[in-house]
Amino acid sequence: MEKLNQSKPSTGRRLWNYALLFKKPILIALTMLILAVAAELTGPFIAKRMIDRNILGIEQRWHVVEQEMPYAVELDGRWYKREDHFEAGESKGDTLRILQAGRSFYWIEGDIAFDGSRTATGGTLTITSRDQQQTVSYPAQPLTREQLFAFYRPELRDFLLLAGLYFGLLVVAGIFTYWQRLLLQTSANRIVKRMRDDVFAHTQRLPVSYYDKLAAGQVVSRVTNDTEAIRELFVAVLANFFTAGVYMTGIYAALFILDPRLALLAVPLVPILIVWIIVYRRYAAHYNGVIRAKLSELNAMINESISGMPIIRAFRRQKEMTEEFEAVSSHYYTYQNKLLNLNSVTSHNLVNVVRNVLFLVLIWMYWGDWLGTVVSVGVLYAFVDYMNRMFQPIVGIVNQLSNLETARVSAKRVFALMDEEGVDVDNRPIPRYRGEVAFEHVSFAYKGDELVLRDIDFTARSGETVALVGHTGSGKSSILNLLFRFYELRQGRITVDGIDIRELSRQQLRQHMGIVLQDPFLYTGTIASNVSLDNPAISRERIEQALRDVGAYDAFMALPQGIDTPVIEKGSTLSAGQRQLISFARALAYDPAILILDEATASIDTETESIIQRALEVLKKGRTTFVIAHRLSTIRQAEQILVLDRGRIAEQGDHDELMRQGGKYYAMYQLQQGAVVSA
Repeated sequence: MEKLNQSKPSTGRRLWNYALLFKKPILIALTMLILAVAAELTGPFIAKRMIDRNILGIEQRWHVVEQEMPYAVELDGRWYKREDHFEAGESKGDTLRILQAGRSFYWIEGDIAFDGSRTATGGTLTITSRDQQQTVSYPAQPLTREQLFAFYRPELRDFLLLAGLYFGLLVVAGIFTYWQRLLLQTSANRIVKRMRDDVFAHTQRLPVSYYDKLAAGQVVSRVTNDTEAIRELFVAVLANFFTAGVYMTGIYAALFILDPRLALLAVPLVPILIVWIIVYRRYAAHYNGVIRAKLSELNAMINESISGMPIIRAFRRQKEMTEEFEAVSSHYYTYQNKLLNLNSVTSHNLVNVVRNVLFLVLIWMYWGDWLGTVVSVGVLYAFVDYMNRMFQPIVGIVNQLSNLETARVSAKRVFALMDEEGVDVDNRPIPRYRGEVAFEHVSFAYKGDELVLRDIDFTARSGETVALVGHTGSGKSSILNLLFRFYELRQGRITVDGIDIRELSRQQLRQHMGIVLQDPFLYTGTIASNVSLDNPAISRERIEQALRDVGAYDAFMALPQGIDTPVIEKGSTLSAGQRQLISFARALAYDPAILILDEATASIDTETESIIQRALEVLKKGRTTFVIAHRLSTIRQAEQILVLDRGRIAEQGDHDELMRQGGKYYAMYQLQQGAVVSA
């Protein structure tokens, strides 16, 4: 078994395999995401060009040209053209510089020796170097508003084109982002739907013994709550992680294209994020494991409490049940708070701290003259813009870490259920068997070596009625559980028409069997749908005939909607007798070769029982019938009666034979008839 478990793929691999089922829309979504990121990350490059060339480019060198031409500006009777607009080989005249000091712009003839902080007083512009060691003054004249606009006018067309391109890219990025999110989240919903369908289908394949170990509410929690948590993994977590991965890759590429020296400042963010995730998962995995387990317990308690509400009320156990629930709820609350504290410590607030530290380092390097002489304002703006964009996906990753761990733990629980050995559904039809059943030295234990059946050996011939009687725990129901293969026997074998039942699939074996339990289970629907269980092979006429055969048709047709009367969960609006009659009709509608009645008349009133007894006399013909009954008067006509005692057949025979023996059956019968049995 250990080797089998080791060979199973990891939880992450299995989730990946589910994602591959819908790889086409996911790949389309990722392609759109890449296009959206490319369009969006082009924006800062455009902004950089607008700042450095169209806005701050006015401070580049201007040269005198002989006449008016494209990009030329007139000032004081002369034409000037910015040096970056000159073509190769084009002659350049005297130099003009336009510099900003405070909120005003000034022009000076000739070039400047160096740049730094600027001040203007009267007709003089003074420049002080960044290290405060040099100062130089130039005669300068202020530019009027009209003159300043004239120098900006040649850039206006390019500026507007770039602004339009910037806006257009944002629109394109928005369209691609919308479609990639729609496709990715639709795919996520389809993945989880497929997974939920697979989990529920597997619950139908699990043996009955599995449900002896796990409360119904815990199974429900795995099919609903845990799969919903996995849905968040695909819808939110992976979407954020994919988006973040593409964004961060694109931003790093853009940063290195922009300026490799500045890009190196952002490199430590990746290892910091990796360490961040490792530390978080180390603690969150344990917390989420406890939280999901306690949530399952809460669901199980709620399910059990609602199902058993009449008993709780009758025995006044409301307070005790509340206290038990509050104890589990408090445990759940404690670990939720632990996870909340962990999330608070490692939340986006910590991301903001890292971001602010990075920006402080950048400002210090820029104003400390480490970067100021080699990095333009446009490059600095683009870098800050990219870093702000970088932290958005990082915040997205950090905020989804909690959902990631919750989904991972939930997936582990779901796959643990799916790893339970099940049985493939085999609906291949087999011929209706005669119904001869033989138990050959059968022994069985539900757990360990605690045998509940010991060397059971008998044969039920076709068409016979075999009654099983005995005290509680003697093994009556266990015999029928083995016949139905709800459990696998330990020793011996069971045959139907000479065929070992283990050679047939469970579905084939039960294809010609019918069962009526002491406590019948009805599903939400109608009386008719509960008889047919929505099997299209069972016609309306067959449903009605089954109800007639058990003597219930007229009673149900007297209801306002007849056999189409709605039935709510468990049939709580019907009497115990009515529920049992529906259960009888259900078994008979399937025309079984073997009919099993597990104390089926125990909860029926005497009048209803007499109706059923009359119907059974007709229905037993041509069927092998097994009856478990405490009322010995109902089995007097059985061809074979097995008296069980502590898992063994103590007596065997028909009613008359057992009465003549004067043993256990005789004593039980006399006791039920009210006679005094002598010692």
